Order: sequence, then C-alpha cells, then structure tokens
Amino acid sequence: MNKVVLTGAGGLAGSHIAEYFVRKDVDLLCLVRSNKNIELLKKLGVKFRYVDIIQVDSLIESFNGADFIIHTAAKVSDWGKYDDFYKTNVIGMLNVLKAANYHGIKNIIITGSISCYGEESSPLIKDEEVKYNPHYKYFLDRIFPSGMNFYRDTKAEANNQAVKFAEDNFMNLTIIEPAWIYGEREFHSGFYDFLKTVKSGFHFVPGSKKNKFHTIYARDLAKIYYLAYEKKLKGINKILAVSPQAEYQYKLLNLLCEKAGFKIPNRIPKFIIYPPAFFIELFYTVFRFKNPPPVSRARVNIFYDNIEYSDKKLKKLLGFVPDYSFEQSIENTINWYKGNNYL
Repeated sequence: MNKVVLTGAGGLAGSHIAEYFVRKDVDLLCLVRSNKNIELLKKLGVKFRYVDIIQVDSLIESFNGADFIIHTAAKVSDWGKYDDFYKTNVIGMLNVLKAANYHGIKNIIITGSISCYGEESSPLIKDEEVKYNPHYKYFLDRIFPSGMNFYRDTKAEANNQAVKFAEDNFMNLTIIEPAWIYGEREFHSGFYDFLKTVKSGFHFVPGSKKNKFHTIYARDLAKIYYLAYEKKLKGINKILAVSPQAEYQYKLLNLLCEKAGFKIPNRIPKFIIYPPAFFIELFYTVFRFKNPPPVSRARVNIFYDNIEYSDKKLKKLLGFVPDYSFEQSIENTINWYKGNNYL
C-alpha cells in the first residue's frame, strides 16, 4: 500500500479524510499545526507530525518515503489580514509542491474551493469549465475589502500557481474543490454558528426561501478524496466536490433546527439586515478586532445568493455516489454535536 502524507489533518476536511483512509488501511502520515487538537488522530492510532507548511524544510523531511500527497491545510476564514491568507494558501501550497517535487513524488491532490468560481448569486449551474471569478464585488469593496475575498482570491491564485508548477514539473495534480462542508466537527463553516444563534433565542435570522445552496457532507467528501487517490488520475484535473443537487438553503437550515429540536426561526429580508451588518463589519475593521464580527457583508450575502454547481465530472471521473442521504447526514451531524455537549 502506498504511503500517503496528509496535510491539514487537524481540520474539518482533513480529519474526516484521515478517518476514512485509516478505515481503508492506507499507510498514512498526518501533518498538523502545533495548535490543533489531535485527540481524534490519537484515537485512530495514526502517525502524525507537527509541521508548519510555511517552512519548506519541514515538509521535505516529512515527505521522505511517501509517494502520494494530499494537501488540505489552508487558512479558511472570512476575517484576517491578506498577507496571512497569502502565506498559508499560496506560499504554503507551493511549498507542498516543491517538497513533493524534491522527492520525485508525482501524484498530488490539493484542496481548492467552489468559491474560486464565484459565490455571487447566479442562476447558472457552474462546472469546471467556468473561468475562475473569486472576487465578490461588495459595496465599497475597493476601500473596505472583505476578509472572505482574501480567502477566495488566494485560493484561486493558489490553484492557478499549482497548475503551472505541476505542468512545468510533469506532476499529476488533482484539485478537489469542495462546496460548503457540514458534518461532525464543523465549527467555522457557518452551520454550527447558525445553530448556536437559534439556540440562544433568536426568532429572526437572515435568509430567503428562493436561493439554492450547494453543500457536501464531510464523510462523503472524505470518500471523494479516497476515490481520487485510488484512481490516480493523470495530468491536471479539477473536480467540484458537491452533493448531487443543491438544496434550498432554508430547507437545509430548517432541517438542522428540526433535528436539534429547535424552533424554526423566521427569515429577515436582506434590505433590513444588510445595513447594520455593513456598519458592524466596518466598526470591527477600523478598530482591528482580532475576532470576526457576528455579521458581515459576506455572512449576510451567503443567506440570499443562489449558488449551484455541477457534479457531472465528479460522477464521470470518480464514479462518486454519496454514502449518506441528506436527512441521514444532518441527523449524524446533530447527534454528534449533542453527544459531545456542543448543543
């Protein structure tokens, strides 16, 4: 069995990938940041090592003896400095490729994002042939930039540079581009925050009954990575990692509430919530708060924009079929939160 090195194993996607690969008896080395919780990795009995992907020498040492690299480490947030996003998402990704190339490792999977294709409201069902368009044109964006755009822009830049590097060095590069991830151990993608908001007693939240929203359950996402690993696709391949169809967002969030036993909140029209969100975000930016604001332009827009993607290439290249129904995945997620006293 091939030795696989997985970066970002302490994150949401990475931890589920580690769990899935261990069940498949893959010889796996997990790389994690020193500040990450590694209790799951210890329970899995997997080999792990603390590594900063900004330090290429530590990656070169860790990749010794490997023949397949899966890279999921990234700065995923809607808050922070552009340089921090660039260092982790672009320079860190290039360091991974450089370390792999140093050892002659030709098979690599890196993690992109559907946001590279644009998360503006669109009736178009986007596929991998759509040109990258990551930058969302928020109100006053030129003088008041959004941290969410820092994430989107650097992920797109990272993918573009990865493609060039792989082509120049004759690598087989697969870019898995997940939709919004939910599932056990999700705390920062938005769904858990929504549940906490509803639990705290808010009866009115942002949202519409018109927009569809593409997601991927974390366990099914891990299966996609495994299928890509098994296939060892040749050349450069971009694959959208999405559920078979987009759900109406309000149905997803309502089902989360139902399974959690919470009262389903009423939705607020966008014109009511957007102005205060704008000024709250501006206040947090001017005074340089370390933590993100409770609402922002990006966080509001995501509740109203129609975001759909195609799974045709995913099915054609990898033969992917989800292991879990929409309802079962939501139930698993809520049961995990409750079982671990998060709700």
